[in-house]
Amino acid sequence: MLALDHIVFAGKVIEEASAAYSEKYALKTIRGGEHTNWGTYNYLAHFSNNCYIEWLGVYDMEKAQQSDNPLINHLVYVLEQNMLGQFQIALRTNKLEEYINHFNKNDIPFIGPVQGRRTKPDGEELTWSMLFPTYDHTKEMLPFLIEWDQPEEERMDVSLMNSPSITTIRYGGVPMERFLHLYNLPFKKRIINKLSLQNCKIIFTDDKQLQIELE
Repeated sequence: MLALDHIVFAGKVIEEASAAYSEKYALKTIRGGEHTNWGTYNYLAHFSNNCYIEWLGVYDMEKAQQSDNPLINHLVYVLEQNMLGQFQIALRTNKLEEYINHFNKNDIPFIGPVQGRRTKPDGEELTWSMLFPTYDHTKEMLPFLIEWDQPEEERMDVSLMNSPSITTIRYGGVPMERFLHLYNLPFKKRIINKLSLQNCKIIFTDDKQLQIELE
């Protein structure tokens, strides 16, 4: 079963964007660190149901524009179009290899695994792998899969966790049936237009705008 890992927000000045969100919802946000191979950096807000918001910004646009990482390609596009805010979903799994087999078996085009690493402000390095079902980021959005090399307790300080949870994602990227097929999810997990993940639910809508609800 998949879980929500994080929601990605695009921002031109993510220090200000994360601070404004923090003030509006009374949340603790922290500087995450830098992705030196992509020219990006982030701020984070962790929630009690083991997921987080990531504000993703660019400190080296030339490096970001040259990246072959689909997430960074998407980020550059939304920044150039001034489409700031939440734009992507990361779904957590511990079976990335099984998804590679699933994509190959069902002729689903994909990119990856893409290796990621981030240096935290304290110098600690976190590493992970990502798998991207291929999509045209100028027209749609498909969530990407992420598998961490470190367990949750090593990746975050519980004292920085916010008590609310991200309970609901409203998503209109693709029809629900296509989503279930892409991510190899059983149809029995759905209720009309709702899908249960490990730690939240997805509501499929006709609205292309990605939205989340906190409780």
